Amino acid sequence: MAEAEDLSHASDFLELQNVRVARGERVVLHDINLIIRTGEHVAILGPNGCGKSTLILTMTCQIYPIVRPGMQVRIFGRERWDLTQLRRHFGVVSASVAGAELPGERTALTTGLDAVIAGFFSASTLWPNLHVTEEMRERAWEALDRIEARRLALQLVGEMSAGEKRRIMIARALVHRPRQLLLDEPSNALDLAAQRDLRETLRRLAAEGTGMVMVTHHLGDILPEIERIILMQNGRIVGDGSRRELLSEARLSELFHTPVRVGHDEEWLHSW
Repeated sequence: MAEAEDLSHASDFLELQNVRVARGERVVLHDINLIIRTGEHVAILGPNGCGKSTLILTMTCQIYPIVRPGMQVRIFGRERWDLTQLRRHFGVVSASVAGAELPGERTALTTGLDAVIAGFFSASTLWPNLHVTEEMRERAWEALDRIEARRLALQLVGEMSAGEKRRIMIARALVHRPRQLLLDEPSNALDLAAQRDLRETLRRLAAEGTGMVMVTHHLGDILPEIERIILMQNGRIVGDGSRRELLSEARLSELFHTPVRVGHDEEWLHSW
């Protein structure tokens, strides 16, 4: 397995300057200026359709900004990347537990361990043409151990609950030992027990020093370790500051265009 490039010198995970992004004929991100430090814990909050997920796709180079004077995108200090190399430096956990990232019920022979190892190849399962090294297997077990999911190693993915699949997706994102995790609506489709387990897992990773950029519209997803909040509305960043400053009832009511009440339970926030 090829070693990932040493980026220990890169103090910034992301730098966006004057970025506009179109989806089809419509511009969905407008004049985005954003710097996120490597290892920083950030939550991007906003209503559905505000451009949060498009911003994540821009960060991961799955879509590209409109080229114009003054526009710049730098990831770990570089403007150009081989995408295969880039994915070794951050892990992505998407909103869906289905689709191409994990095999479905029809892939009856794929275990949790196989699905995690397949993350090295950005594949949904271990196809016969893929060459798996002993180091890959060791790192897959390490990733499962980090999120306390070793028990899922031999379980078939098609028989897992939504919460168990989400844990496998996180383990896949960790196999390259990334410096930054990108999480798009991480609690989507999870019941209350699975949400609690997920948040405890993410807190452990944050405590270990893994940086996180979390996209959500649920206050309950925002870990106590996340101190920086970015508010988005209509494809623009309308707030960037501390959780104390931005997670107020007044700011959130303005953001979501509806009265929002905010409650506190020890270190956690709740809204209704």
